Amino acid sequence: MANLQSIKQRYGIIGSSELLDRALDTAIRVSNTDLSVLISGESGVGKEVFSKVIHSLSSRKHNNFIAINCGAIPEGTINSELFGHEKGAFTGANTERKGYFETVNGGTIFLDEIGEMPLDTQSYLLRILENGEFIRVGSSKLLKTDVRVIAATNVDLLKRVQKGKFREDLYYRLNTVPIRVPSLKERREDIFLLFRKFANDFAEKYRTPHLQLDQHARLLLESYSWPGNIRELKNIAEQLSVLAEDRLVTAETLVKHIPNIRRRNLPAIPAEEGEDLKEREILYKLLFEMKHDLNDLKSLVFELINNNDLNVSTDIKSLRQLQVPDLPGNLSSRPAIRENFPEYFENEDMPLQEESGQPIIIERADSKSFDRMEVVEENLSIEDMEKDLISKALKKHKGRRKDAAEELGISERTLYRKIKQYEL
Repeated sequence: MANLQSIKQRYGIIGSSELLDRALDTAIRVSNTDLSVLISGESGVGKEVFSKVIHSLSSRKHNNFIAINCGAIPEGTINSELFGHEKGAFTGANTERKGYFETVNGGTIFLDEIGEMPLDTQSYLLRILENGEFIRVGSSKLLKTDVRVIAATNVDLLKRVQKGKFREDLYYRLNTVPIRVPSLKERREDIFLLFRKFANDFAEKYRTPHLQLDQHARLLLESYSWPGNIRELKNIAEQLSVLAEDRLVTAETLVKHIPNIRRRNLPAIPAEEGEDLKEREILYKLLFEMKHDLNDLKSLVFELINNNDLNVSTDIKSLRQLQVPDLPGNLSSRPAIRENFPEYFENEDMPLQEESGQPIIIERADSKSFDRMEVVEENLSIEDMEKDLISKALKKHKGRRKDAAEELGISERTLYRKIKQYEL
């Protein structure tokens, strides 16, 4: 059996991605059988190359191989193209014609974009896959053929089956051995290797100096989603080989040729208009109050320790150096937050001091003894605090949602949804 590296060199397959190697290994293993193969993958990932690898390593390699794009043949003529027709079968059929399944007898047919094949043609194809029989258009004579079928698709065939646009029995007959070719964004480690290969090829073709990428440009190239996959990458390499003035390609040069290269299509949860900001304000309030409560608690603890000359471990004393962490995302540094919540920033930089007045004294029988300290973990769940805050507001306003919503700074609709969410 041929090894992966020799096959890659023979067919110009660039890359060392695990997903790519797995797909290629499956193609090599299935090549010496007559099993039907369904190759899936996005447009431009090189599915036809895999079909040629399978044919070249099979016992049919000395017979014909033909690639047919099912989406490029008009619906009215695809049956004639695939299965042939008799003279006079339809207008313009002046002579009989052999179809691809007849002329490629003993070889391999690659049916690209199989999902675009009409339903009536699918029934003819299913019959060939099951027993090798077909009938020309306009004929009643049964013919036989021995052809291996390799199909490819860039759509989800199961979804087309559910919509009634693809035969379920044909799907499972074609999908005897599935091979999924990974997209370029799934094999980012291969992007630079492919670009360098294409750039060198075009430099020789157009007799121009070889292109080089600076570090930032390379990172930008590898982080792009490449919706057109290898085909798009090859086009960009050709454009840059011809149009780039400087042979050292920078990130700015890439942006000129791929305007969307910096765009990141991250998933987002849609929120009702105006509600997202209100909910965020509640969280800000909770976080600010939590920070000040922790500072007050720390002041109280150390005032008790100092005024009562308590014997505590060094671990407890070291808490005095402990700083309350900043809010997430440096919220306290944002001007908009400072404007909305000025009361929380008035004394934030002041050191902790003992309050004036009478010191806090703990009366005890034995001055040399002290009670055991128990550290109680505070519940820092934002959801629990939000629930507690809403409960307090409802209790304060005796269940009047409108007043409670005004107190919380949110809409009544949002409050109603929160009440339902927390089962208050």
